[in-house]
Amino acid sequence: MDRLQFEVPVRITPAPGLPVEEIYSVEQALDFLQDWPKRRQGKIYDAAFNACFGATVDVAGTEEACRAFMAFCRVSGLLARDMMLPVKRGGSARGFREARA
Repeated sequence: MDRLQFEVPVRITPAPGLPVEEIYSVEQALDFLQDWPKRRQGKIYDAAFNACFGATVDVAGTEEACRAFMAFCRVSGLLARDMMLPVKRGGSARGFREARA
């Protein structure tokens, strides 16, 4: 398994009416973030971009990058409604919960 591949793909809906896309790796997340409009970038975008870039140069972990990218997608309204989010330790027995808008 590629060290930059996400354990669980991040499911996003890029725009209303478009099908759900799955982001499988740090590289795909970086490609998506690089195409994000400048006027819509902010602190959460910067955190996601920095975490993803950091993972490519071994400064950050792949799952840290995945969590940062997921947070960016959630805040930006891109996260698919059926995306399962990791739960902090001590949460559900399954370790994931469904994203709700």
